[in-house]
Amino acid sequence: MTTTNNNNKRIDSTKQYINSLQDNYSKINVVRVDLGYKKPYSSEITLDEATNDLNHMMKNKRGKPMIFKDNIGYVIKKEFTLDRGVHIHGLFIYDGQKVEKDAFKGDQIGTYWAKEITKGKGSYHNCNRNKYEENGIGMIDHKDSDKRKILDEKVISYLCKDEQDVGALKQNQKERAFTRGIMPKSKGNKGRPRG
Repeated sequence: MTTTNNNNKRIDSTKQYINSLQDNYSKINVVRVDLGYKKPYSSEITLDEATNDLNHMMKNKRGKPMIFKDNIGYVIKKEFTLDRGVHIHGLFIYDGQKVEKDAFKGDQIGTYWAKEITKGKGSYHNCNRNKYEENGIGMIDHKDSDKRKILDEKVISYLCKDEQDVGALKQNQKERAFTRGIMPKSKGNKGRPRG
C-alpha cells in the first residue's frame, strides 16, 4: 500500500471518529497541544522514552480530573525532526457542554506534561492560544460545518501526514506513530443535548 493510500485511510478513519463524537455530543471542544522536550533533552530522548511518557500521561487521565474530566476523545501523532527530536501532536477532545475554555485546558495539559510527566524536561505549545485565520480548533457546534471543514482539511490532514513520521526510529514493530481513541457507541439522540 502506498503512503498516499495510508494517509487517505488515516484521514478518513479520523473524520469518522470525529463524526461519531459529534453524533453523541452537540458541541465538541478541540484542544490542540504539541508536546516535546526542552533542549538539550530533545536530542537525547528516545522514541521509547517519549512513548513511555505519553502512555504514563494517558493512563493517568482518570487520576487527574481537573485536567481530563469530560475528555471524550483524542488523536495523537508522534513525529521526529532533527531540530526538535521526538515530539507529539495531540488533539484532546472534550464535551463542549461541560468544557468551555479551550486555551486554559491546553495550558493545563501542557503544564502537566512539562512539569509532572517529564519531570521538568518537557515543553509544550498550546495551539489554542494562536490566532489562526482559518481556525478548526476550539469549540465546534454540531451545526458549524465551516469550522468542521477546517478541522478536517487543515488540522486532521496535517496530523495524518506521513512526513516526519517516527517510522525510521522504531525499534518495536508494534509501536504506532498515529493513534486515536476508540470509536464511541452511538447514544442516539438521548446523549446529545442541543443547546
